[in-house]
Amino acid sequence: MRTAFQENLIQLENELFSMAEMVNVAINRSITSLKKKDVQEAKKIKANDIHINNKRFEIEEQCIQLIATQQPVATQLRELIAVLNIITDLERMGDHAGGIAKIVIKLNGQKPVKPLIDIPRMAEISTDMINRSLKAYADRDVVSAREISDLDDNIDELYHQVVRELISIMIEDPRTITRCTYLMWVAHNLERIADRVTNICERIIFLVTGELVENISKE
Repeated sequence: MRTAFQENLIQLENELFSMAEMVNVAINRSITSLKKKDVQEAKKIKANDIHINNKRFEIEEQCIQLIATQQPVATQLRELIAVLNIITDLERMGDHAGGIAKIVIKLNGQKPVKPLIDIPRMAEISTDMINRSLKAYADRDVVSAREISDLDDNIDELYHQVVRELISIMIEDPRTITRCTYLMWVAHNLERIADRVTNICERIIFLVTGELVENISKE
């Protein structure tokens, strides 16, 4: 039989999964607006970031209410702390998606200085990492959490490749410096999203094993 706490935790997790989907949509829309040079869409994405923030605060408030009213035992408290940490990372990912939208607005329809191949690939890997990390959380799957973190190395490689290419373009044509810098910021936002997923994977490991780990992709 499920306890009242378990019922509430299931509800919290459903809200968390909903928030993760909102973040994925924001990332994908921001990259699409970049590829299409769609400033109006970027403005909508930037404005919609408030919905992700509000979802985070709603879940946080529910966690606080559970702690205050049900006095969870140690294992239950660990569950709630995991939720609180994960929604914080998801909210930051939403900020990074909003950051990409801001860059699209700054570019204001200007032609990209290089074909947009690596940056959309970074977004694809990042959103896949988010989906897989939330599944690992739902399944309490430590093995998957460690495997997902390994993908952060792929993101880092793509990020450094983008930066190298953009630096070469700037050296060859200094008139491109502003546009190249903007694309570097886009890549940096995606690299930080992947780092946030790694944080979630670390939290999954702590939730299941009680072991606090850092930089698990480097183990």
